[in-house]
Amino acid sequence: MTSPTTVNIHEAKTHLSRLVDQAAKGREFIIAKAGKPMVRVVPIDAPPALRTLGFLAGKGTVALDVKQAFRSDIEAMFGTAP
Repeated sequence: MTSPTTVNIHEAKTHLSRLVDQAAKGREFIIAKAGKPMVRVVPIDAPPALRTLGFLAGKGTVALDVKQAFRSDIEAMFGTAP
């Protein structure tokens, strides 16, 4: 997903119609004053954000015996297995 475009107030006033059309199609933008973001313009019926699946793939590992490490905590919460 791309980050929203930032426009200054003067540019937003000059191109408001075009910016609103783009926002209505799902492309949000931010209006800034003196470089400081002030408002975010988004469509009323915003399409769901696209999610990147697997973005943490390969960033960590889970031991095969993960339950063993927490066995006493699990037994304390749920009791011992029969």
